[in-house]
Amino acid sequence: MKLYYSPGASSLAPHIVIHEAGLDIEFDRVDLNTQTTASGHRFGTINPKGNVPALALRTGEVLTEVSVVLEYLADRVPDRRLLPELGTLERYRVQEWVGFIGTELHKGFDPLWDGLMPDTARRLAVQYLQRRLSYLDRCLDGRSYLMGEHFTVADAYCFTVLSWARFHRVDLSDYPAVRAFMQEVSSRPMVRKAMQAEGLMQAA
Repeated sequence: MKLYYSPGASSLAPHIVIHEAGLDIEFDRVDLNTQTTASGHRFGTINPKGNVPALALRTGEVLTEVSVVLEYLADRVPDRRLLPELGTLERYRVQEWVGFIGTELHKGFDPLWDGLMPDTARRLAVQYLQRRLSYLDRCLDGRSYLMGEHFTVADAYCFTVLSWARFHRVDLSDYPAVRAFMQEVSSRPMVRKAMQAEGLMQAA
């Protein structure tokens, strides 16, 4: 299998999960501006949507969308417990978090990537995120991870999206539980390994 990624993009979440799961997968960096891969391919022929992540399977098929790629990877190694068992309430709770992260946090950051956004519109976008961060902070209070004390794919996705806050001057100082969560996740060896591989952190 091969993961197509762009440093610091949402593809960092499956990159983290690959390392946490101990999976042997190739990586191919994508330049989203030129839509070319480090291996010299036109990314549009791999994923016509033009965005990462994209996971090429051994069958030749390609999976896209963060939530689906995360679930597929976690199900390859159920013993790592990156996703609870199918049919359990805990599984649905993790999926609930992944849905919240994708629709409320990930999409909440989307307007901030537009450099031409007027200041008023930017303030409204940040206020939207702040309401979601307040909810997240309450949920994380007293917990190391979203599901308690066990790391799941939802934590990899949440950490990835929240790491964008520093690029957009979104202040997290009012959310102590969120900041503690970010510190906890960033200290995980496999998270550090993924970030180092993407050039987001220097090797110790």
